[in-house]
Amino acid sequence: MVDEIEVNNRSAVDWALLIARIIVGVVFMAHGSQKLFGAFGGPGLSGFVHMLGPIGYLVAIGEFFGGLGLVLGFLSRFSAAAIIVIMIGAIAMVHGKFGFFMNWMGQQAGEGFEYHLLAIAVLSTILIAGPGRYAIGYFLPLPKRKDTEEPIPVLQ
Repeated sequence: MVDEIEVNNRSAVDWALLIARIIVGVVFMAHGSQKLFGAFGGPGLSGFVHMLGPIGYLVAIGEFFGGLGLVLGFLSRFSAAAIIVIMIGAIAMVHGKFGFFMNWMGQQAGEGFEYHLLAIAVLSTILIAGPGRYAIGYFLPLPKRKDTEEPIPVLQ
């Protein structure tokens, strides 16, 4: 197995990962703040837990703090994995029964799961590649790998 792959334009990859992290992170911070704090017309934590039960706590916290981790570039892989699990759960529990497409014309009983698949795709790149060099975790005094002097992958 190859431990490291030569990247011709590492700077472009780092910029692409930064853009993906910030956009996806802000989206999930906004969604999480609806569920956690009642911001942007959301139900707040008590209303959300009333809808989903105890798992609502994990979803609300995971979306908000996962988004924050992505924006900052701290625990980005963990944050991406947590949100991927939340998206899979949303498809399985809520959106799968409405089909693939979003409800743009108001003709379905609910929203489909295309958004969730897009989120999973972008988050998977962050999970696999890490946050890139433009991440706060890259500059913190975290435990480093001996062979590369980069933070250990689980902390990226």
